[in-house]
Amino acid sequence: MSGSLAGRKALVTGGAAGIGAAVASTLAERGAAVVIADLDGDAAQKLAAELGGEAWAVDLLDTAPLESLSLDCDILVNNAGIQKVAPIQEFEPEAFRRIQKLMVEAPFLLIRAALPHMYARGWGRVINLSSVHGLRASAFKSAYVTAKHALEGLSKVTALEGAEHGVTSNCINPGYVRTALVERQIADQAATHGISEDEVLEKVMLTEMAIKRLVEPAEVASLAGWLASDDAAMVTGASYTMDGGWSAR
Repeated sequence: MSGSLAGRKALVTGGAAGIGAAVASTLAERGAAVVIADLDGDAAQKLAAELGGEAWAVDLLDTAPLESLSLDCDILVNNAGIQKVAPIQEFEPEAFRRIQKLMVEAPFLLIRAALPHMYARGWGRVINLSSVHGLRASAFKSAYVTAKHALEGLSKVTALEGAEHGVTSNCINPGYVRTALVERQIADQAATHGISEDEVLEKVMLTEMAIKRLVEPAEVASLAGWLASDDAAMVTGASYTMDGGWSAR
């Protein structure tokens, strides 16, 4: 599908590293002009320069400016996310709200800002980086699981409203991906469960996955590249698991 996205503009949030960087690179390889949106402006600028794209240094937790935003992107990838692991009774309310703001409210506002342009062109792709936790729950992740379930609902409503305008909306639902976010989770899980970090993958993270390894960012990016293509024009309102068999249980 090389060059299949020529003439399209893509915006990837959390695009300077991990899954976001892999997705941005894949979309750029396929011809899209990519905007790297990230809290780390320097990292966003560096990757944008490598891909011949643009950088947008933005704090998506500051949602007020997003309410009046207008985006001219054809492909919107909602990828930015954070994690916190703690029992519900110990979960700080502000930390819970922070995760909902970044992973539900901000995607809603970005979709809201992008749809008028997509509708005007009669073509658009909204790709939401959800998780197996958008379909399944795990203990100690109340805020993250809640946010990902909400993102699933938002994606489906976007699919229904956008269908007549040539806009699709889908979720990608990976298991644990080899990213800095997951590496931080390993440390948090070790503290929560009272085990060593070396034991976390075997005894906590990969217990539900039939394929006993982490998902690679490039694998997620490959699926995102397909969902952005014309080949996926009839795919909307869907949730694509890439979880090594976790959700098959």
